[in-house]
Amino acid sequence: MDEKALILDEQAIRRALTRIAHEIIEKNKGIEDCVLIGIRTRGIFLAERLSEKIKQIEGKDIQVGELDITLYRDDLSTKTSDGQPVVKGSDIPEGITNKKVILVDDVLFTGRTVRAAMDALVDMGRPSQIQLAVLVDRGHRELPIRADYVGKNIPTSQSEKIVVKLLEVDQLDQVSIFDK
Repeated sequence: MDEKALILDEQAIRRALTRIAHEIIEKNKGIEDCVLIGIRTRGIFLAERLSEKIKQIEGKDIQVGELDITLYRDDLSTKTSDGQPVVKGSDIPEGITNKKVILVDDVLFTGRTVRAAMDALVDMGRPSQIQLAVLVDRGHRELPIRADYVGKNIPTSQSEKIVVKLLEVDQLDQVSIFDK
């Protein structure tokens, strides 16, 4: 793959997350009954960063959980040598029933990851509302799913790939676009 362009650097990611945090607070008129749930892997770290920003703004903690959607995917792309899916487990705050759950992920593409995450959440309780926050929306939806909060819309072609790197995983914060 050849890197075409750097789309977001560390500062731009920080600004996008600050804006999303403000939008979450505004849309929900505070953070009462709100829970941030990061989709494994990078969504977890973005949810934790949003939690920190929300605490700076509101002066209150917001619960953060992590969701492993492996068993809910329709492609089961990550498997062990014996053909079984690799499940890392979820850590969801107790009682998401009647809560506003804000799913957090790095890239919204076809919508299949989000559909799998919603299926997993509904198996754990009945939220009053599910909202979606993504760092990047690249288009090309296969399912009727739309993000409530978007850091950056990046129209792409099917032959391009968006790569999000986060400090916690990749020792660097940036979003790049590559030719496949």
